[in-house]
Amino acid sequence: MNLIPQRLAKLRALMEERAIDAYMVPTSDFHESEYVGSYFKCREFITGFTGSAGTAIITKNEAALWTDGRYFVQAGAQLAKTTVTLQKMGQEGVPTIEEYLLSHIPEGGTLAFDGRVVNTEEGERLEDALGAKDIAISCQEDLIDIIWEERPALSAEPVWVLEEKYAGKKAAEKLSDLRAVMEKKGATAHILTTLDDIVWLLNIRGNDVECNPVVLSYLLVTGSEARLYINPAVINAEVKDYLSGIGVEISLYNDIYKDVKNLQNETVMLEKSRTNFALTQLLDETNDIINIQNPTALMKAKKNPVEIENMKKAHIKDGVAVTRYMYWLKKNIGRIPMDEISVSDYLWELCKDQEGCLGLSFPTISAYGANGAMCHYSATPETNTRLEPKGFYLVDSGRQYYEGTTDITRTIALGELTQKEKEHFTLVAISMLRLGAVRFLYGCRGLNLDYVAREPFWSRGLNFDHGTGHGVGYLLNVHERPNGIRWKMVPERQDNCVLEEGMITSDEPGIYIEGSHGIRTENIVEIVSGEKNEKNQYGQFMKFEYLTYVPIDLDAIDKSLMRPEDVELLNQYHRDVYDKISPYLNEEEKEWLKGATREI
Repeated sequence: MNLIPQRLAKLRALMEERAIDAYMVPTSDFHESEYVGSYFKCREFITGFTGSAGTAIITKNEAALWTDGRYFVQAGAQLAKTTVTLQKMGQEGVPTIEEYLLSHIPEGGTLAFDGRVVNTEEGERLEDALGAKDIAISCQEDLIDIIWEERPALSAEPVWVLEEKYAGKKAAEKLSDLRAVMEKKGATAHILTTLDDIVWLLNIRGNDVECNPVVLSYLLVTGSEARLYINPAVINAEVKDYLSGIGVEISLYNDIYKDVKNLQNETVMLEKSRTNFALTQLLDETNDIINIQNPTALMKAKKNPVEIENMKKAHIKDGVAVTRYMYWLKKNIGRIPMDEISVSDYLWELCKDQEGCLGLSFPTISAYGANGAMCHYSATPETNTRLEPKGFYLVDSGRQYYEGTTDITRTIALGELTQKEKEHFTLVAISMLRLGAVRFLYGCRGLNLDYVAREPFWSRGLNFDHGTGHGVGYLLNVHERPNGIRWKMVPERQDNCVLEEGMITSDEPGIYIEGSHGIRTENIVEIVSGEKNEKNQYGQFMKFEYLTYVPIDLDAIDKSLMRPEDVELLNQYHRDVYDKISPYLNEEEKEWLKGATREI
């Protein structure tokens, strides 16, 4: 039974009572997290769409969902029979959210949303856009909470301390670095609400968001004090002593709103795009606001030497598990029953046996055949597809280790392929390898480099509708700003900073043919300064070094499409894979790997 129409009817009844013309439900928690805990899945509750990005607008007579190109196919399928209309963001003829609201709310009408799940920048942008029609904004009430009768409780997982042998730097030193920035900017207080920034700064971790080892909390830092707003039940005596030792006091989670309201005559540093609207609305006129990106974002992205060395270890562990997985698939396809869920479970069994593995870094994408054309497909009991000895199987997966966060995608030929499938696979491999081999001057951004990856596609009138690379955290968020690689600016992603030594990013081109197949090959790379002789009169040259070592399926390669230099890049990568991974395999697996990494 489809419950979405019933839920929409209940919501509209509340809207009618409160004279609300439109109600907005984004995909967010109180902290602007990419992935949200069960308590915060309001947009999923009201639309049925399970993807990680999207905003719903409900009016008296209509309901619509905006999402990006990663989810067009998935959203189209999940919204069927819900009465919710899909709005494909960025496509010709599709209105923006602001345009839609202006056309659907009458003069002097009201837009409502829970101000805790809308960031300040978005809230102010809506105020400006809707002001032309004198549309009021109401942000004090969570209407979804009223109709969600069995809403899950807020997560309350235990907090633990990340040892310095993994973090590479003391929290006290990080706090000192942050206060130095505050002093330079003239700030007397800094409000931090982003969970990955908070736990990185304090060298703590938790499990309050699926796949992200973060802790539901807020942090208020002044020149002399730091106050962590958190559920005290999740902090044991050891953690409390640790926090006290680095000068951090504890307050109740929701007390941040009271304390911010009481701030007077402060110069408050915060990031409007990452701080919720309800919170900043409490700052009175005696306070000045410095709106800048959280300094911890860049600090966190530039991994220190200890973090880099640890991440190399994590990726070898992961590479061993995924290589074994490829071997198992190749050996057993057509011999034993396999489906998307069962093989994904098997991969997890291989990975969790690796020392220091704590869990997944995101829900595994396990997609066979046409399902691979949905970039962020998630197999369910209803969609679970049996694997057959033909076509492609795509698996995009990652793990959290004490030594860092991993993310890898491989597309595997399970049997006979069409010539078009081989062509597309080869183009993806060429793209990934060329980007991985690029040299560039310091000062470049991902925007400068993206064409290297897209040229093999664009020259043939093809494209892929997602970024080419994203930053990766250290035992944190698998998608981490401010570094990324994409062909056009997407301001809200904040992933176009200058590429700095120590940053970690993905290299993941793909191609997706709806109804047929999807192909993506993803390696994680470290940004390095290059050899010493690469600094000359032109400046410092930079390069990428692979962290990911897993075979690229040679059964799907069409060598005739490759330049000699492409062939050498593939052969060299496979030599490295064999050297780094084979010592951890048994003799049968090692023999298979030798063939899987043979020169072509």
